[in-house]
Amino acid sequence: MSPQYVVVGPPGAGKTTVSELLAARLAVPFRDVDADIVELAGKPISDIFTTDGEPAFRAMEEEAVAKALVEHEGVLALGGGAVLSATTRERLREHTVVFLNVGMAEGVRRTGLSSSRPLLSGINPRATFKALLDARLPLYREVATIEVLTDSLDPEQVTDAVIKGAEA
Repeated sequence: MSPQYVVVGPPGAGKTTVSELLAARLAVPFRDVDADIVELAGKPISDIFTTDGEPAFRAMEEEAVAKALVEHEGVLALGGGAVLSATTRERLREHTVVFLNVGMAEGVRRTGLSSSRPLLSGINPRATFKALLDARLPLYREVATIEVLTDSLDPEQVTDAVIKGAEA
């Protein structure tokens, strides 16, 4: 067993929304690694960051991704920072990985600089978002089989682009 598609991208790219649509369109199950982590930890991700720290969260995330890649055979959405793990990037090489790309202005607009996104809270969230994009873009591209720029597309159009990209 392994996922038909693994979806990655920065905050605001539409990973969960597009993954759910893609799973529905393909009539396969959807799974979100962030939801797995919340269930496992028994608390929201923002609380894990606050009480346990980012390294503890990243360790949980790496483990949750490894488990989901083996167990799940539908569409799997990863958290935005999952690609930071070299181990996870190596595991993704065996899968069809969809990178939902979003530009800085659109990503900031979509996330609303939400406090539920622990890495975007702080003194200068726009600068934080830019630094996050700059650091992660090469990693997303390293694992991507399909890349879709989502800025000017609605979720249905992004889903169409993913399916077309897989057929190409």
